Amino acid sequence: MQVQVMKSKIHRVKVTEADLNYIGSITIDPVLMRASNLIEGEKVQIVNVNNGERLETYVITGKENSGEVCLNGPAARRVSVNDIIIIISYAIMDFEEAKSFKPSIVFPNETNNTLK
Repeated sequence: MQVQVMKSKIHRVKVTEADLNYIGSITIDPVLMRASNLIEGEKVQIVNVNNGERLETYVITGKENSGEVCLNGPAARRVSVNDIIIIISYAIMDFEEAKSFKPSIVFPNETNNTLK
């Protein structure tokens, strides 16, 4: 049997931009991507702490050390700049493997999105 488990999480990060006219996705500073074990193109769930919205999109690599977290395309309508969001990805794995799997979780500074 296989199960879906949390693989990565960026917990409580500030939205720095919302670009309605971009093709969709979420742009993330690669420092945060590496720390949380996310890759470009990976499907993620976005949970908006400010308004309860939840959506799914995919990751685009942003500018190094920028603190950038930008919702693009239609997702930009579900957030406001300065909202606090949680970014989560999941993996499908064997049930026994999932029991011992440890996800990558980071807790950035909510003021500037740097790692503490």
